[in-house]
Amino acid sequence: MSNKAKEFWKSTLQIVLLAAVMVGISQLLLTFVISNEQVFGPSMQPNFTQNDRVIALRHAKLKRGDVVILKAPDAKGEFYIKRIVGMPGDTVRFDRDQLYINGKKVSEPYLKAYKADFSTYLAGSDYFTLNPKTNGPTFDLKDVLGQKKVPAHHYFVMGDNRTVSKDSRYKEVGFISDDASAYNGIQGVVKLRYWPITKFKIY
Repeated sequence: MSNKAKEFWKSTLQIVLLAAVMVGISQLLLTFVISNEQVFGPSMQPNFTQNDRVIALRHAKLKRGDVVILKAPDAKGEFYIKRIVGMPGDTVRFDRDQLYINGKKVSEPYLKAYKADFSTYLAGSDYFTLNPKTNGPTFDLKDVLGQKKVPAHHYFVMGDNRTVSKDSRYKEVGFISDDASAYNGIQGVVKLRYWPITKFKIY
């Protein structure tokens, strides 16, 4: 075999090995570090819409207001995108679209677009954050889930599109676990929307 041929095969082998290493690293990242997800459904509109592509960071510290990817407790094999409203140990109450955490008013600036658009309100109501049992505008955790506080290692999550979102207000969803391996576990915190490119955003 000529030196030229040897060099060709050596270069080819190096490229193949490099490609294999890159694929391996990508798989490790997707398994242990990040999650690449596509948004389905209207529950987070207008902040996140159908077919948005997002990157979520696994094992990130969770805080109120974070948008998270979680296993759908009521639909095996599916995932939801929701926003953390209540942290472990919190009491959560809504009164005419005003959120109270541990008895104190908490603002929700991500809902500003909804408050300005009455078409997002449930027909016949002046409010959009409602008790799913009664469609009334005032409720707390006891009313919807039978517990006064969010349990340890769990979170109360809601969709931004409150009139259509199936979230922690419903018993079949309930409190969400911080254990990614649990049937209702949080998989990661959304840190980047990369598609569509016109809506590219870092969170």
